[in-house]
Parts: sequence; structure tokens; C-alpha cells
Amino acid sequence: QVKLVESGGGSATDGESLSLSCTASEITGKNFRMGWLRQRPGTGREGVALINGAGSTSYVDFVQGRFTISLDNTKKRLTLQMNNLRPDDTAVYYCAADLGMFPVDYRIIPMFSVLGQGIQVTVSS
Repeated sequence: QVKLVESGGGSATDGESLSLSCTASEITGKNFRMGWLRQRPGTGREGVALINGAGSTSYVDFVQGRFTISLDNTKKRLTLQMNNLRPDDTAVYYCAADLGMFPVDYRIIPMFSVLGQGIQVTVSS
């Protein structure tokens, strides 16, 4: 069974950077997608960024140009580099994974079959 272990996150002030990492066990080959979703206070979960085993990516508009998702396919290690953070990026961020390479669409991340435990990111003004 696939397990996801997250690390990173923490606190930052407006404009600073943080990174999140997620390591997946029991995933082999390239026939998978991994991504990040988040849940801001008082809201539902929303997809943020997705990457498939071939390296194709998809981002939600409000992180375009600020966040970068990357994948070390050898180690099955997913990273989300978050630059120019804003207070409204404050949320619990979850790593997620699912089988299949398509579609590459951040909107489906909340439907992925495997979810990490979540990690807090807090951005103050």
C-alpha cells in the first residue's frame, strides 16, 4: 500500500520562501501522479500543483510563477518550492498520489486515492 511521508513547511513572513517534501513508498515506474492540495481555514480542500511520472505539471492560477513542483522519480520524492509566500497561502498542505499518468489537472488532486498526514504552513504579514 502506498504511503506518503511529508516534511518541511512551518512559518514564514510575507514574501519569504518555504519548501515541502513528500516521499512515497510502494510506487514504481512512471504510471502515477503526485501533487499537493491545501485546506485554508474555513474552506474546503483545493488542488495546488500536480506532476506525473513523466514530469508534466499543472498549477492552480494563484500559485503560478510562485510555486514550483518537482519530482525525483528515482527516490519518489516530491517537492513543492513555495516562493513569494502570501498570508493567504496559510493552510494545511497535503501530499497526494494516485495511479495513472493522466489527466494532468490540479483540479482532480482532491480525488486522489492516497493522502499524506498534512503539514502546516503559516504566513504572516
